[in-house]
Amino acid sequence: MAYETPQQRLRRARFERLIGLAAPLLDFVLAAGDRLSRVVGSEDDYIPIRAPGEAFELPPARRDDGTAA
Repeated sequence: MAYETPQQRLRRARFERLIGLAAPLLDFVLAAGDRLSRVVGSEDDYIPIRAPGEAFELPPARRDDGTAA
């Protein structure tokens, strides 16, 4: 670890204290969001992005000189 100046140590301690104080509130927000998403969300966890019959293919990549990779 690199050497820290007294000002850097003080700033780091302040940020760590702030994070420590905010952690319970952030945990509550995450827990509330999880509960809300379970209540509001549907019972089916799987939501397909595309219909099974739709194929999606990318064209072959091209190099700077215009030839296929």
